Amino acid sequence: MKRIGIDVGGTNTDGVLLDGTRILSRVKTATTADVTTGVRAALAHVTAGADPAGLAGVMIGTTHFTNAVIERRGVERVAVVRIGLPAAAVLPPFTGWPADLRRAVEGPVFMLRGGHEFDGRPIVPFDAEGMRQAARAIAASGVGSVAVCAVFSPLTAAAEEEARAILAQEAPGVAVTLSSALGRIGLLERENAAILNSCLHGLARRTVAAFRDAIAASGLAAPLYITQNDGTVVVAEVAERFPVLCFASGPTNSMRGAALLSGRQNAIVVDVGGTTSDVGVLEGGFPREANSRVDIGGVRTVFRMPDVVSIGLGGGTRVSTAPFGIGPESVGFRIREAARVFGGDTLTLTDIGVGLGLAAIGSPARVAGLDPALLARCRDWIRTALEEVIDRMKTSAAPVPVVAVGGGAFLVPETLAGVSEVVKVPDAGVANAVGAAMAQVSGEVDRIFHDMPREEAVARARAVAEARAVEAGAQRESLVLLDVEDLPLAYIPGDARRVRVRVVGDVR
Repeated sequence: MKRIGIDVGGTNTDGVLLDGTRILSRVKTATTADVTTGVRAALAHVTAGADPAGLAGVMIGTTHFTNAVIERRGVERVAVVRIGLPAAAVLPPFTGWPADLRRAVEGPVFMLRGGHEFDGRPIVPFDAEGMRQAARAIAASGVGSVAVCAVFSPLTAAAEEEARAILAQEAPGVAVTLSSALGRIGLLERENAAILNSCLHGLARRTVAAFRDAIAASGLAAPLYITQNDGTVVVAEVAERFPVLCFASGPTNSMRGAALLSGRQNAIVVDVGGTTSDVGVLEGGFPREANSRVDIGGVRTVFRMPDVVSIGLGGGTRVSTAPFGIGPESVGFRIREAARVFGGDTLTLTDIGVGLGLAAIGSPARVAGLDPALLARCRDWIRTALEEVIDRMKTSAAPVPVVAVGGGAFLVPETLAGVSEVVKVPDAGVANAVGAAMAQVSGEVDRIFHDMPREEAVARARAVAEARAVEAGAQRESLVLLDVEDLPLAYIPGDARRVRVRVVGDVR
């Protein structure tokens, strides 16, 4: 089965054509401001001379949504409806947000009576008339997106669903995000995730439309999938509705690609790019998820994110000699004009790697006269930086294998303390695109169940997770259980337990 994987980064757009697990063609091109041109160029390169018949899909990963929040660009104002009065009013929506992002996103806020207990009992009746008045005010405000969040809605979404129905009547055309669709337990963090998702609706529609235009212009007849932050993909229509699920998809693509290229299902992956090295852990071939709450652009959220640590070590990292210093500044996308081996006058870690004989890139003669003491000092700095971050990611003192990928993978030493072996793989520079191309489709649920045996609770959670995977584009018959967690809740009646289930399957 042939698939095309594209990873749109801040500097490069990488592409591969896979047939099963075999790479038929690959390319690394410059990312363009209009998105379409760079993706179209990558598609043209990987399909040149290849038969596109039987193409199962085009899988694209992008940093657009994460960058929009971090850089405060392309985001839109959002109206927020919180359902939880008379409680849940002490910390209103947007509490703790960075001031500049709040100014860009904050729209009208409405606090309404309603919500449910963990077991589904209403706290107080839902204020339907108040919701109707709020919907009319939203329609008059001109805001195009609404985030709706109710107390314990991942367990019982009835209040949020009723709110959406009223919005459809009174404010048609407004995009609505229900926090229960993103949902894990934690009111403020779940609400924040819903708000971030809503502020990206317009950008998501434009970005997905650009990808579709590039595919159509390339003459390909294949469905479009967008990569998520758990190493899987969703159909483009789902990504348009839930762009926050695509945050941090770049590192996860690289980790999934590393698993395929190395054949390792359990390892630490070091992805060395132009500016940073992203370090994560493969568990069963998928990225290990962060257990703690995650900040996105300074906003505290609670949804799945890869457990990745980034350090300022990349091919474009600047090196100064007097006084000695490495980074964290980087020449970034200018490396092919700034680095010495490419004719520039800036000393970078790429130059150091070439000077150490780790790679033959550009014109090695331009760094042949580098001071051996400087080279040794830089080599030791790289080793120490990587050993420290790898040690942070390990869960025990036992040595672990490390897979090095990314355009700067040559900078990773052949031996490292606490590492059983360093695996260098062919096509390491396009591991991110390989990971996108090989991705499966997932479904996840995180809920509290009560008054039922554990086996029934897990079975119900799995059924919901499977339904979400099918909606996201998975073949139902291919679904397998990836992981399951259940935690009994003390001091709560009814044998209550929190159950989290994740399933994966092949694309349709």
